[in-house]
Amino acid sequence: MHSHSRRRFLHRIALGSQIVTTASPWLLSVQSGPARYDLLIRGGRLVDPSQRISGERDVAIQGRGVAQVGERIPASSARHVIDARGMIVTPGLIDIHVHVYDGVAPLGIPADPNCIAKGVTTVVDAGSSGAHTFPGLRKYVINAVDTRVYALLNISVVGQSTLSEDNPHGELLDLRYANPKLAIRTIEQNRDVILGIKIRLTRNIAGVHDLAALKLAREASDAVGLPLMVHIGGTASPVPAILAMLKKGDVITHSFRGSPGGILDGSGRILPEVRKAVEGGVHLDIGHGAGSFSFDTAEKAMRQELLPGTISSDVHQFNVNGPVFDLATTLSKFLQLGMTLEQVIERASTNAAATFGFPKGLGTLRAGAEADVAVWALDEGRFEFTDSLGSKRTGNRKLRPVATVKAGKLYGSASIPVVRV
Repeated sequence: MHSHSRRRFLHRIALGSQIVTTASPWLLSVQSGPARYDLLIRGGRLVDPSQRISGERDVAIQGRGVAQVGERIPASSARHVIDARGMIVTPGLIDIHVHVYDGVAPLGIPADPNCIAKGVTTVVDAGSSGAHTFPGLRKYVINAVDTRVYALLNISVVGQSTLSEDNPHGELLDLRYANPKLAIRTIEQNRDVILGIKIRLTRNIAGVHDLAALKLAREASDAVGLPLMVHIGGTASPVPAILAMLKKGDVITHSFRGSPGGILDGSGRILPEVRKAVEGGVHLDIGHGAGSFSFDTAEKAMRQELLPGTISSDVHQFNVNGPVFDLATTLSKFLQLGMTLEQVIERASTNAAATFGFPKGLGTLRAGAEADVAVWALDEGRFEFTDSLGSKRTGNRKLRPVATVKAGKLYGSASIPVVRV
């Protein structure tokens, strides 16, 4: 975005028929007297794949919900107005693979500065906690932060272990920690926030008994009727053997990784078992992470017309300062790879909302939906992006978060306080 547009966005507020300035970046205008809507986001380019909308629209919000999406909704109809001209407006994004068990799980980072502050209203903590450690995730994160946090329960009761020279022991090297009975009990007691089961199968995590561990995770998944998210790459067993145990609705994360054990054969062709799994309803998720996304793999897969179903960041403490940074940067990498803005937003909104059993109304701005909205600048210039292997690409567009609304409340605004749900 040009600098003069940025200055206008940051400093102009309409108050009745007057133009005033403010230090706030949210462009709030306050109408005196009765108003039909609490908040109006006006003049932006709305990209909402759930409604096949990509064009200038206004979004009117009343209470927690979307009241109307339309053209030229009068500013006088709302108590507060966000002037989004020159901006992109989307549903609040959904990142289905993060690690936000801050201060407890070894990968955990604070949710709010890395998620809702960056346009992501809803996240799924992907296996940071297991049956023994989930109560803390619920009490100290899910129930405490402004970001809407759900969880995938690790089949290991201890949750996720970070491997290092000082700690070479993965959470599934001892299969006694994979306890379907405890996983099922924990899920049944927390069905409102646990959406599935997570398992990591890399050799240094699950050893040579990856398929045995997956069988235990499958047992728990089938018992509770929730999907599996399976972390692939560097496994003792070949990917086709892993895919053979998956069912419709399950998720393969790190699907565009570059190291052995991915979706490509030795010649760079998509494995036929991968295509069969996708055709059967298995979802391919990106899960960028510190070591699990390759530009080269992505380019080869996309040339063969295989796109990811969802784009997630796998943001955690070892990649939040690069190469991942956040979901916006991950999405921008796929813009560089040739996907359209509509395609990348779809994979972090509509598709993400359909992957797990979220409450109705997430990932969309249809009338009646939960009023989760993100406002973005689509900066133009020359931007260098780095994958998990250190390979670089240069793009000319980059998404930058500007404002986030969750359940009708503008995040970070004293005048429109955020409520926790």
